[in-house]
Amino acid sequence: MIIIARKVEVVPFCEQWATMFAKEAEKLKQVFGKECLRIDHIGSTAIPEMSAKPIIDILLEVHHIDHVDQYHKAMAELGYQAMGENGIPQRRFFQKGGDERTHHVHVFPAGSEHIVRHIALKEYMIAHPEEAKTYNRLKISLAKQFPNDIQAYIKGKEAFVRETEKKALAWYRQKQRR
Repeated sequence: MIIIARKVEVVPFCEQWATMFAKEAEKLKQVFGKECLRIDHIGSTAIPEMSAKPIIDILLEVHHIDHVDQYHKAMAELGYQAMGENGIPQRRFFQKGGDERTHHVHVFPAGSEHIVRHIALKEYMIAHPEEAKTYNRLKISLAKQFPNDIQAYIKGKEAFVRETEKKALAWYRQKQRR
């Protein structure tokens, strides 16, 4: 088995990420039509002033996850590669750009806890800029430390993300009750 190392590139926040998301969201709405319930910009490129790998992460909520497989051809026409669940049950994952990825699409069924997790983390980071700055510093440090080892970079963020996610979910649920 050949493992191809992906370069870890973390770049400063780019105002155009929001525009890139909006343009892609319109294309995805055309593909998924009425199956699509919502489309959100998630991940670090959705957080103002956050450095990030320059890949737009998009969350798509659909009525029925099993129906998503019928959209593979239309997604391929947009340049996406279908990756199946890619490690998360009840998800469909698509990536665009091959080794020079530009977009990831994470598709979840209505009511998935993963939807809440992603939205909560994004909103929490926006509402808590000091946490976002800490995460930003960690990502930059890890990218310098592991410039050619994406797995080590991801593993290095793991504990911080897991702990922050717990805080974000508690904060988000309390916010929802108000």
